[in-house]
Amino acid sequence: MPLNQPASGENCPDCNSVSRRKFLQGAAGGLSLLAVGGALRSGARAEDVAPAQSGETLVAQLYKSLTDEQRAAVCFPFDHPLRSKVDNNWFITKKAVSTYTKDQQALIRDIFNSLHSEQYAKNVMAQVDQDNEDDGGFGSCAIALFGEPGEPGKTKFEFVLTGRHVTRRCDGNSVEGEAFGGPIFYGHAPGHNFNEKPDHPGNVYWYQGLRANEVFKALDGKQRELALRSDPRREEGEKTVRLAGAKGQINGIPMTELSGDQKNLVRKVMSDVLAPFRKTDADKALNLIEADGGFDLLRMAYYKNMDIGNDGVWDVWQIEGPSMLWYFRGAPHVHTWVHIREREKA
Repeated sequence: MPLNQPASGENCPDCNSVSRRKFLQGAAGGLSLLAVGGALRSGARAEDVAPAQSGETLVAQLYKSLTDEQRAAVCFPFDHPLRSKVDNNWFITKKAVSTYTKDQQALIRDIFNSLHSEQYAKNVMAQVDQDNEDDGGFGSCAIALFGEPGEPGKTKFEFVLTGRHVTRRCDGNSVEGEAFGGPIFYGHAPGHNFNEKPDHPGNVYWYQGLRANEVFKALDGKQRELALRSDPRREEGEKTVRLAGAKGQINGIPMTELSGDQKNLVRKVMSDVLAPFRKTDADKALNLIEADGGFDLLRMAYYKNMDIGNDGVWDVWQIEGPSMLWYFRGAPHVHTWVHIREREKA
């Protein structure tokens, strides 16, 4: 089976061409994407967005449906280095979702929806449609399949979907010790608002920024000094989610400096930022953090030199530990980089 080269991506941290920001008229049937806590909670009926089968089962169905020509375009060995790539705006293969049969497109949509909670899936799909709207919405995204999808636990495989502001994975725990099957990315730039206002109107993920700021409000003066930084990380694809390891430098306030109530608030915030994802992935992420020494090994940082409107509501923040990173960059609009895995053995 010939191996394809990945389609050329766009490397600008701010997603390059502003022409890709044009607002999706009618935004997914008039969805109201509220920029408040619980922004993605649209009240959608579960049957509107939640497939009856697991994503892994659907991936196996999709794989069986592929023609030889399709497999040559999108299938790779499980250990191919392309599987672990992540970026803010890229297409893992040159074959757009819209080029598949209608039944295959429906399977791909169902796989993507299955990776998100019933409560959030509809608006996550609306975000992907909006951010890829100039090129055809969700249909302009691209997929790749690594390994041979089959019965979960018996064959190693991973499905990856990418596009502007989206990298998602479905692997049936084939990638050992890794949350989400590897690093993921999500973001949003609603409407023409490449440079968003301080309250991020319409951004479906800004609720996560507000939740993180609740932790900052709970800190005292000395703690805030430890938490505030002026040197956020650069966005450089896989380098952005490179983990610090046991000896790496991690910025921000150590969780050991927090009171019990403050630590509980951090845990609640982590639960809230994980809420858009399916429960199995969210639970695995938290379990991996606990297995690596727990929250006491983490640090939390807020970046004051990227404060939109200079209002003291920090648009850029991160939680980081030796083997996890959740980097939320809300300026000029939301980009979020996530990588959580068990600590690599020496």
